[in-house]
Amino acid sequence: MAVLMSMHWPGVTAEQYDEVRERVGWERDAPPGGIHHVAAIADDGLHISDVWETADEFQRFADEQLMPVIHELGIEGEPQVTIYPAHAVYAPGYEGARA
Repeated sequence: MAVLMSMHWPGVTAEQYDEVRERVGWERDAPPGGIHHVAAIADDGLHISDVWETADEFQRFADEQLMPVIHELGIEGEPQVTIYPAHAVYAPGYEGARA
């Protein structure tokens, strides 16, 4: 069953997020089970909403790929992560825009 992963990481900057994104390389080599990823930077830090095929696939990605890079870069704190069963997933034709 698909899940929505919601993450808030206080204090994480756009520069830190971009460095993690580059090193982990999920846009070049999509992790198994990853369906959709959206990130936003606000005054209170990083906000991410992902859709994954299963919670286990997200956890495997976090444990094996994401967190090792975060620790290597010395990013402090811990993310607040909540996972919900997805009721519906719909994103036809979205190409996204990069600043």
